[in-house]
Amino acid sequence: MKTFMDKNFLLETETAQELYHNHAAKMPIIDYHCHLIPQMVADDYKFRSLTEIWLGGDHYKWRAMRTNGVPERYCTGEDTSDWGKFEKWAETVPYTMRNPLYHWTHLELKTAFGIDKILGPDTAKDIYDECNEKLKSPEYSARNIMRRYKVEVVCTTDDPVDSLKHHIKTREDGFEIKMLPTWRPDKAMAVEIPANFRSYMEQLSQVSGVNISSYDDMIDALQNRHDFFATQGCKLSDHGIEEFYAEDYTDAEIKAIFNKVYGGTQLTREEILKFKSAMLIVFGEMDHSKGWTQQFHYGAIRNNNTKMFNKLGADTGFDSIGEFTTAKAMSKFLDKLNTNDKLTKTILYNLNPCANEVIATMLGNFQDGTIPGKIQFGSGWWFLDQKDGMQKQMNALSVLGLLSRFVGMLTDSRSFLSYPRHEYFRRTLCNLYGTDVENGELPNDRAFIGQTIENISYYNAKEYFGF
Repeated sequence: MKTFMDKNFLLETETAQELYHNHAAKMPIIDYHCHLIPQMVADDYKFRSLTEIWLGGDHYKWRAMRTNGVPERYCTGEDTSDWGKFEKWAETVPYTMRNPLYHWTHLELKTAFGIDKILGPDTAKDIYDECNEKLKSPEYSARNIMRRYKVEVVCTTDDPVDSLKHHIKTREDGFEIKMLPTWRPDKAMAVEIPANFRSYMEQLSQVSGVNISSYDDMIDALQNRHDFFATQGCKLSDHGIEEFYAEDYTDAEIKAIFNKVYGGTQLTREEILKFKSAMLIVFGEMDHSKGWTQQFHYGAIRNNNTKMFNKLGADTGFDSIGEFTTAKAMSKFLDKLNTNDKLTKTILYNLNPCANEVIATMLGNFQDGTIPGKIQFGSGWWFLDQKDGMQKQMNALSVLGLLSRFVGMLTDSRSFLSYPRHEYFRRTLCNLYGTDVENGELPNDRAFIGQTIENISYYNAKEYFGF
């Protein structure tokens, strides 16, 4: 019987162990998609407690706690002590066995704090006190945690109206780890609620200096901000969409739709879809002009619980995997950009695993030989960023594309303790290759396969994004 989470955790063969320890483990981290709060990096934030750094904003843990019968005030309440919240999380942890939270929890305790104890009610207070004591040390500031995990680059997720002042400060401070912005223009195509759209246009007008009263004005303002993001080192965009939009439209129709929603009139579903379709093309063309990579995270049904959305807002643990028939629209969208020679590097992330093979086969339609893996199958995302989800994603990519050209893992997280997800991914990756070698399904070419592991863990992303 193996010891829980020993040095060969998830590594089932000698070859897997050699690939991980001699190749994957030594690679720095490029976290090209995350939701870290830039101000925390700029301020080199010091965390007041383990609860703040570990449970604050973590809707993964909140979902588990609610499912375990923990009252909401211990998840998101403001009238509950840090210890009270942590105690309830510790009581929940034993019940998360076989959920990825169980592995993540103990991997984070081990790698961040050097704690090998199993978290539960009996150990909660000792672990809480030990971690809190360590958090008092400068070694556990936001920047030093990033250094601890050998982070080289992080790409945050930023709205076009953001000033990026925290990115600027971090760079001017001389912080050696690059914190780069990512262009996330979702609100510029969110026309479902006219009042919200008008309000956003007013913000966009203010920061861009463009007086917006027409569709063309809006595009000029967005281009202004796109150019500004580029001056701050931005190399990626990201789009959180339910599904792909590829309706036929004319320029005259889109201009009329803008006038209608800007004037406060509710759009029809057909008009909404046409506007979103037009904006995706515009954004794709902007990205192509600068050689950026466009990312698409699609397939989530968000804010399912109206009562809790009204109480807590978005991103609080009430989203789920959706069912959308989107392959034709995805193909039509990519094809339109490609036909006009404006298809930039693209990463596609699906949330429903039933679309793994759809994505894996879509890639090959638009690879053009200009760079390895120009169109990428994004890593297991959100509900799929665990062992089973990552294995299925990599197996589909292996069978139907080139896993060797994959740009690897990211945290997609708001937490400074989430970097072990890269380790979790790398161990899973090494186990896949190691098992195939020992089963005689791959040659025992340690040099080539070792280099492939290093490429997927680090070098592919570094070259692909131009970091």
